[in-house]
Amino acid sequence: MATPASTPGRKLNRLGLEQQAYRGGKTTLCAGCGHNAISERIIEAFFEMGIDGRQVIKMSGIGCSSKSPAYFLGSSHGFNAVHGRMPSVATGAMLANKHLVAIGVSGDGDTGAIGIGQFVHLMRRNLPMIYIVEDNGCYGLTKGQLSPTADVGSKLKNGVVNDLPSIDLCALAIELGATFVARSFSGDKKQLLSLLKAALSHRGTVMLDVLSPCVTFNDHDGSTKSYSYVKDHDEPLEEISFVPFFEDIAVDYPAGTTQVVAMHDGSTLLLKKVGADYDPTSKVGALRVLQEAAGRGEFATGLIYVEPGRADFLTLLNLTDEPLTRLPLESVRPSRAAFEQIMDGLR
Repeated sequence: MATPASTPGRKLNRLGLEQQAYRGGKTTLCAGCGHNAISERIIEAFFEMGIDGRQVIKMSGIGCSSKSPAYFLGSSHGFNAVHGRMPSVATGAMLANKHLVAIGVSGDGDTGAIGIGQFVHLMRRNLPMIYIVEDNGCYGLTKGQLSPTADVGSKLKNGVVNDLPSIDLCALAIELGATFVARSFSGDKKQLLSLLKAALSHRGTVMLDVLSPCVTFNDHDGSTKSYSYVKDHDEPLEEISFVPFFEDIAVDYPAGTTQVVAMHDGSTLLLKKVGADYDPTSKVGALRVLQEAAGRGEFATGLIYVEPGRADFLTLLNLTDEPLTRLPLESVRPSRAAFEQIMDGLR
């Protein structure tokens, strides 16, 4: 495959590619959807890290979020799995070729409801892949019903109020064994890009929960996943900035301080940065930060937990260095003599 020609004066990465080479198709999501901002950061991260898109697999389930892989890394292979079953397909793909770079995009419904069982085992296995949850607290593809991450008291446009406790996917991932757990906001370009670039350098399961407000069904007063509420209740561990769908809003403030940001719909978002003394290698400390932030009605964002020394799933299986997909038939199938020996042992 020939390397795309570059335009004079354009920035190139270490592979000699322009950022345009990492784009996908034109989005069909609603104007202003936070998922599109996430796709833009993925494009930037892969470009700046100089990763060959042909060595990347893009996995997803079903839902608005799962359409996103079509909008980035057009040279990569993408696969929409059955609703909630993306982890199984991703595991099989990585077993077949452990040298691939795997990125999965799911939603809070795809992950926290029908796919919760698969999510559990993906986290505990520490499969080397980046698992992004585009979290808007509702089922945007089926008209905005409450999802498992919808907070108590969050109200739908039709007036229905959620009275069930939400699932904190970050806390769950830490408990289950993910070795890189982070939370960000779709409008926080700087923080999200930094987390994605760090994720690409991590060998193990990366669970990145990205608050991504739904502009159609969940961006109204009373929703705790709206642009305004998230911006008013975010507690970032790093820096923050925000890009709404009709006008840029940017914030920059010192670590350890809180910033109140007025949103276009008149609501506010509370962002609090955890200071430099925060230790993301402490599992107990990470869970405490999440619980304390939730108790204040805030969202802690940034790198919440990391365990770089733990062996990943493919290493534990002691797979051959040569991808299984490239092994000759005689290497993966027992000979007739070996098969007859096995059968004799079972008689």
